Amino acid sequence: MSDTTPQHGGTTPPSDSSTPIDGTTDGSVGTPASDGSVGTPASDGTVGTPVSDDRLQDVVAGAPHLMTDSATDSERREGRWSDAMQSIVNGSVLTTVLAVVLALVASGILIALTDKDVQAAAGYFFARPMDTLRAVGSAVGGSYASLFQGSVINFGAPTAAAAIAPITRSVDYAVPLVVAGLGVAVAFRAGLFNIGGQGQVLIAAGTAGWVGFSFDLPAAVHIPLTILAGIVGGAVWAGIVGLIKARTGANEVVLTIMLNYVALYLLAFALRTPGLLQAGGSPNPISPATKDSALLPGLFGPRFGINVGFLVAIAAVIVVWWLLNKSSLGFRFRTIGENPRAARVAGMSVPRLTIWVLVISGGLIGIAGAYQVEGAVTTGFTSGIDAGIGFDAITVALLGRSKPWGTFWAAILFGVLKNGGYAMQAANSIPIDIVDVIQALIVLFIAAPPLVRAIFRIPQPGARRRTKQPSKRKAVAA
Repeated sequence: MSDTTPQHGGTTPPSDSSTPIDGTTDGSVGTPASDGSVGTPASDGTVGTPVSDDRLQDVVAGAPHLMTDSATDSERREGRWSDAMQSIVNGSVLTTVLAVVLALVASGILIALTDKDVQAAAGYFFARPMDTLRAVGSAVGGSYASLFQGSVINFGAPTAAAAIAPITRSVDYAVPLVVAGLGVAVAFRAGLFNIGGQGQVLIAAGTAGWVGFSFDLPAAVHIPLTILAGIVGGAVWAGIVGLIKARTGANEVVLTIMLNYVALYLLAFALRTPGLLQAGGSPNPISPATKDSALLPGLFGPRFGINVGFLVAIAAVIVVWWLLNKSSLGFRFRTIGENPRAARVAGMSVPRLTIWVLVISGGLIGIAGAYQVEGAVTTGFTSGIDAGIGFDAITVALLGRSKPWGTFWAAILFGVLKNGGYAMQAANSIPIDIVDVIQALIVLFIAAPPLVRAIFRIPQPGARRRTKQPSKRKAVAA
């Protein structure tokens, strides 16, 4: 008779006297139950009650187990959504939006208090309170409706082209704020406060204006050359501050503010001196008109306000984004802004980087000065050519959190406010100063994020929040 015992690599299988793995006394192996546990055979050969295994006890939630995988995946998905919501709530975007909302609400209250109809209706408020409420709604709603239709879309326009014309004019106002805001934002990211945007715009306008009216060149050469002259003018004027700060350690805030006055009086002198910037044959302090070959062409025709300067602003945003986030120079800028001492330990030359930061910052602001003489004031400029852009750029950079694309959208918002303010004034007799109040309130709330969070009951970033403790689950045998 042949040996029927299976061979396992020459080894002898365990004898029948060994202890069964399932704990049965007759040596037979029980049939696995539906839950994977091993059943104990009964006396009649049927499978009895499954034996519970201690290893299946106390399965911690979240462990990779067959019975808890679906619950774990669900908890993970909920955790991701919770983390996403927390990042939105704790992020700067929500705080910025709510700051704008608060500024609009506060300005609406100011509009209502100064409106004559509201004041008249308030005289008999307790007799007919609804009259006062209707007057408030008409004053505030009408003002903001006029602001929107005058700066974004005019729904009452007869044609689609006329309806979208307001937003193009708003973009025209925003273009110099975009590039000037980028210049201030670059300085902020490096821990420097460039408050000299006014002086840098004035010097850039002077150098760009001189190139714009002094040469007869093809437009393809004249336009970029005029922009380059503005960049050089702004960069040199800001570079003076960087050089003094790097050599002497002087405060850049004081230097930039003082150089604003130097630039203002220097430009005024040049505009009063024949042969420099004063128009020939004119006794007034005004420059000659910019030549047609240096004017920025419109993108969609003369009816709309958008010109090539908008593309220049977009290009500047992309370049600054790459500079700050992708280049080694931008990394050095951010390093000296966050920790100058660590930058020195790492071998970075803080004085040299300070000069470069202010040169780049002034060059970006100089584009705004060139835009003023090429696209905004083309018939001759005076010493008021800056139009407050230098100081508005500080607000734009703050509202944009010193980030390139944030600065871009903040400038668009300010362009909308500035353009719509004139429509609001014309349609509702609202003082144009209300727009300045809105901008000031935006800055106030942006500078006080804890106040915004307290008003809207938003938890502070990093605050401890209650979390659910992982529960222990026990596998239930079928």
